[in-house]
Amino acid sequence: MSSPLSLEDDEPKRLSLPRKLVLLVMCCLAQFMDTFSTTALLSAIPTLEASMGMNEAQSTWVISAFRLTFSSFLLISGRLSDVYNPKTVFIGGVSGLGILSLCAGFVDTTIPILVLRAMTGIASAMTIPSALKLLVKVFPDPLEQARAVGFFAGCGAVANMGGVLVGAIFVQWASYHWVFWFVTCVASPVALVCFFIIPSQIGETVGSFDPEKAKWKTLDLVGIVILTVAFILFIFAVTSGSTVGWKSPMVLVLLIVSILMVVGFFYWETLLPVNEAAIPPQTWFYHNFSVLFAVALLPSFWWNAVMFTFSIMWQNVFKWSVISSAVHMAPIGIVAFATSFTGSLSRIFSPKWIILTGLSLCMTATLLLALGGGKSENYWLYVFPAFSLGSAGIMMTFTHSNIAIFQAAPSSKAGTVGAIYNGALQFGSGIGLAAMSAIETSVEANHGGSHEYAGRAATFWFVIGVVALQFISISIFYDRSTDHKPQPTHDGPPTQHITHSDDKSVEADVITMPELPK
Repeated sequence: MSSPLSLEDDEPKRLSLPRKLVLLVMCCLAQFMDTFSTTALLSAIPTLEASMGMNEAQSTWVISAFRLTFSSFLLISGRLSDVYNPKTVFIGGVSGLGILSLCAGFVDTTIPILVLRAMTGIASAMTIPSALKLLVKVFPDPLEQARAVGFFAGCGAVANMGGVLVGAIFVQWASYHWVFWFVTCVASPVALVCFFIIPSQIGETVGSFDPEKAKWKTLDLVGIVILTVAFILFIFAVTSGSTVGWKSPMVLVLLIVSILMVVGFFYWETLLPVNEAAIPPQTWFYHNFSVLFAVALLPSFWWNAVMFTFSIMWQNVFKWSVISSAVHMAPIGIVAFATSFTGSLSRIFSPKWIILTGLSLCMTATLLLALGGGKSENYWLYVFPAFSLGSAGIMMTFTHSNIAIFQAAPSSKAGTVGAIYNGALQFGSGIGLAAMSAIETSVEANHGGSHEYAGRAATFWFVIGVVALQFISISIFYDRSTDHKPQPTHDGPPTQHITHSDDKSVEADVITMPELPK
């Protein structure tokens, strides 16, 4: 009789190709909705301010409240997806996203919309790690998995740009309420379809023999709560620092407390058995995991930096319309989506060289923006090629670091790894935008104010430095020895290479033999 574990491992093999592809599309739509929920509102913020009587700080929190809860609850979602059934977590997240967005579309006052945005972030956080867990299980073949993860990543990039354009269309010709209702219109059928096409027991490995006791024990509620609260305090402090000032006692205290809690979290993890820790210490020692985590800090930061900088400048300084600004952003989404289909290249070339190529393109693009992005007549000469090259480079970096980090970690930890990776995306974006805001404000104070490009140019020189640091890190620390090796299925004992007399090297588990009596 087969064990529950072997039954679960065989489950993806019994799925038909059309069913797998439909599931991939559903996961990609969830990824699209999560990103769309943020970027589409960029075009609606001025209308929201006028309609609800918001001040600038309150309108900032329409975006920040979502980002705050989304990034903070990723780890909880990842652990639930690994320990319990990812199908339940995914459908619960998509359903919650649809219901909360429907409610938000009927709200016309400030406090309720901020509360609903924060709750929407929690629902969205449930969808990403669980979707990645499902994809890793449904596409166990390395080539298929690379293509699926690459396509999944590409849909997020398309939503980054498509959200701005669709949001602008709704604001211009309908109502900002449709920015929320559009999410409901997509989420509802996705949840319904996934209820029928996702196998009921897929991904359930932990605690198969003693479900309730084993699963609850391995959830590590203490560690998850510590890290979640730390993230909430940190992101709240970073977001508040750009509005109330970095020298504010509240900001400084929250930053210090959050950092201490992160340190406390990692200490707590060292005290637990490996199978009971939310993020076991060994996670950081999977091949290339740490350096890929560092690379994950860049993609969302670069995209958001470019979009925030130019959307505001084009509307406030150049006086372009919302639609015109969105259309001029189109190269970012189009090129990113086209580049998302490069996932299969990771089975031909080392991800190291692909990521380095992407970072090189990104540095070139950012240099163009630093030198010539401040004049409307320079769009085709500097900005358009920068958007195209930079988006291609960042998408290559995003896609192949995503693929490589899942190939490095056991499939049984896919939910947690997805949470860590996406948490790094949010963390890098929050820190990077806060640093850019401080640099821009400081430079503009002495160089002509916000109507001059000096402050924005300075921020892009800062971004070039960040990309260069990433390039150096990958060049030095990325180890290619495990490229194109099978993905580990579960955590197990370390392996060593054994060379036989026929000079063929194979891997074997290290077995410690008991010492013979003397």
